[in-house]
Amino acid sequence: MERKVTDYFRKLSELLLSLQVTDGEGGTLSLENGVERAVEMVLSFKSAPGKVIIIGNGGSASTAGHLQNDFFNLVGIRAMVVTEAAQLTAISNDFGYGSCFERPVKQWADIGDLLIAISGSGKSENVLRAVQAGIARGCKVITCSGIGENNPLRRMGHLNFYVPSRYYGYVELAHSALAHYLIDAAATHSEEIACPAKSVVNKSW
Repeated sequence: MERKVTDYFRKLSELLLSLQVTDGEGGTLSLENGVERAVEMVLSFKSAPGKVIIIGNGGSASTAGHLQNDFFNLVGIRAMVVTEAAQLTAISNDFGYGSCFERPVKQWADIGDLLIAISGSGKSENVLRAVQAGIARGCKVITCSGIGENNPLRRMGHLNFYVPSRYYGYVELAHSALAHYLIDAAATHSEEIACPAKSVVNKSW
C-alpha cells in the first residue's frame, strides 16, 4: 500500500525541522543560527562588491536557478548560475562533465564571492570540483546536501546544511524550502531597510 499523502507531508515537516548545520570547522550550529548566518552572508553583497554563484545538477539546478532569479529580482544582489545550455554542453563535450562548473568558477569567481553548492547526494564530481576551485579562488562556500551523512560536500563549506534522509525527493524538497526561506528572509530585510513602513514580502512565518 502506498504511503498516504499526510504521512509524506508529516515526514517532510520532520526532516525540515531536523536539518543539520555545521560550520567550516565541523562545529554544530542550531538551524536558526545557521540560517541567520546564511542570510547575513547573502545580505553582505548589498553593501559590498562581489557576487553569489550557485551550482547544482538536475533538480538542484532548478533550485539554483530559482535562487539566482530571486536574489537578483527580490534581494537586489548580483547572482549567477552557470547552466546556460551552449556553455554547459561545450565544456562537457570538450573537457568532460566533471569540469562543467569548475571551469566557470575558475574563470569568474573572485576573492570574497559566495559559492552555493547544492547536491542531493553530496557526491557529484562536478559540484565537488567547483567547490574546490571556489575555495582556491578565495570564495566563501555554503553547501546543501543529503542522502549520506558522510558525503564529502558536507565537510567542504564554511556553512553546511544536511538533510538526514536517503530519499532524493525529500532532500530536494528540503533544499527548495530552505532556498525559499533564505530568499524571503533576505528580501524582507532588504525591503525593511529601504522602506521600514512597507514590505513586499509576506512575513507570515
